[in-house]
Amino acid sequence: MFKKLFGKGKEVNKNTEVFAPITGQYIQIEDIPDPVFAQKMMGEGFGVNPSEGEVVSPIEGKVDNVFPTKHAIGLKAENGLELLVHIGLDTVQLDGEGFEVLVDSGDTVNVGDPILRFDIDYIQKNAKSTNSPIIITNSDQTSDINFAEATDLIKGETKIADVTMK
Repeated sequence: MFKKLFGKGKEVNKNTEVFAPITGQYIQIEDIPDPVFAQKMMGEGFGVNPSEGEVVSPIEGKVDNVFPTKHAIGLKAENGLELLVHIGLDTVQLDGEGFEVLVDSGDTVNVGDPILRFDIDYIQKNAKSTNSPIIITNSDQTSDINFAEATDLIKGETKIADVTMK
């Protein structure tokens, strides 16, 4: 009610296009070799087997959270969609080694803006996997998620999903 009274009638678009944040191969979430992600305990999503070490924003929005260990970044779209871009598996143990964060919490980002760089060789040698889950952490607040048929991904260019918020 208050939104209608004081929101100046601005309607937020409930639809968000999600693009590939990393160049590489598409992985279905169920095929990520980690049960927390594969069983969707953190939410719906997909994975990327990266072929390079640069991450770009997959959505337009704000940087919501930069993890102190630099292995993951949370993003939030204007309509409330929350995405977690998680680089590799068991990378929290690297304590930031091999990662360079390019954004700060609160920064506004557009699709394709660089947000993180990582040393792919270092992660291959020191973590469980370079497979990188991209998770919609508030999947329960979506009404529809449609994944595109994709295999080869180009960061910032390949559309992966259309997400509609409730």
